[in-house]
Amino acid sequence: MASEKSVLRVGTRESQLAKWQTAFIVSEMEKHNPSLQFEVIGISTKGDKVLDTPLAKIGDKGLFTKELEVALADGRVDMVVHSLKDLPSTMPPGMLIGCISARADRRDALVMSEQHRGKHSLAELPANAVVGTSSLRRIAQLSASHGHLRCEDVRGNLNTRLRKLDADDGKYDALVLAAAGLDRLDWGERVSARFSPEEVMYAAGQGALAVEVRENDDSALKIVQGLMDRCTMAECVAERSFLRALGGGCSVPIGVNCSFEAVTGGSCKMQLAGAVFSLDGKTVLRDDSTADTSTSCDQSSNVLVGVHVPEKWLRDGGMAASLGERVANSLLAQGAGPMLDTIREAIAPGKP
Repeated sequence: MASEKSVLRVGTRESQLAKWQTAFIVSEMEKHNPSLQFEVIGISTKGDKVLDTPLAKIGDKGLFTKELEVALADGRVDMVVHSLKDLPSTMPPGMLIGCISARADRRDALVMSEQHRGKHSLAELPANAVVGTSSLRRIAQLSASHGHLRCEDVRGNLNTRLRKLDADDGKYDALVLAAAGLDRLDWGERVSARFSPEEVMYAAGQGALAVEVRENDDSALKIVQGLMDRCTMAECVAERSFLRALGGGCSVPIGVNCSFEAVTGGSCKMQLAGAVFSLDGKTVLRDDSTADTSTSCDQSSNVLVGVHVPEKWLRDGGMAASLGERVANSLLAQGAGPMLDTIREAIAPGKP
C-alpha cells in the first residue's frame, strides 16, 4: 500500500509534455502531503514507439497507457499520470481513475508554419495547403469546414511535430494540436488561433489530467483525491459516459462540448453536446441535452466510467453519467451504431 512506503513511485510516459504533466501533479500532491516523497518513473508506450503508422491504424486500446498500467498492476509504480483523453472509457480490471485535476484549455489550436506566420485562420491558407494532424476527429471536422485544404497525418510527440512543421523541406503548412499541451510547455506564442468548441468539437477528456491507481490501494486513492476538481470531474464523467455508450475510443471521429456550472445552494446544471462524424466530415450526427440537480440519476456507485467520485460530489457524477448516456442514446437512435461500425472497418489495422 502507498502509505507503507517512504517513497511513492509515479509512472509517466517519456515525452517532455508527459514529464511536465507528471511534475505538475507531483508538485500538487506535495502541497497536500508535505511529509511524503515522490519518485517519477519514465516508461515508454507502444504509441511512443510506433511512429510510422497513423494512430487510427494502430488501434486505440491502451495505445499510450498499456505499459504504464502493467507497471501499476505489478507494483513497479504506485500511481500513473495520464492525459485523460488517452484513457479508454472502460478501465482495466483492478484499476480506477483516482482524480481528475482542474482542466486546462480544452480547445484545439492552429499553429502556422514560418511562411504563413501572421495568418490566423485556415481560410487564409491557399488551396491544397497541407494541415497536419493525427486525429480523425479533427480531420473530419476540418475537411467539412475547409474543403480547400489537405489533411495529412503527423506523428511524434509535440516537440517532434513542431520540428516537422518548421523544417526547411517540411510538407506541412500548419498543424492542429491540443492547446493545453502547447500552453503547458510555454509554446502559446506559436498559436495562431484557438478553435471554439462550436468550430471544432474536442475529444472527451481533452485538457484534463488523470491519476490512475489500483482500486484496492486506499491510501494512494486518498492521496490523489485531494486534487479532484468538481467541475472538471463532472464534465469528464459526462464526456466519458457519452463515449462509452457509443462504444467509441480516442481514434474514432467523436467530438464533445460540455459545460458544468455550480449555482447557489449547492445545486448545479450541465449541458453536453456530442457528435459522430463520417471520415470525410460530410455526415454529422449531433445532439445536445441539459441536466440539473433535479434530474433523476443513479447514485448507487461511486465509480463512474472508471472515475472514483468523492461522496460529496456523487450526485454531480451521477447526473453527468446520465447526461452522457442520454446524448449517446439519441445519436444511436439516429444511426450512430452502424456509422461507427463502418468507420472502424475502414480504419482497421491492416487496411490500406
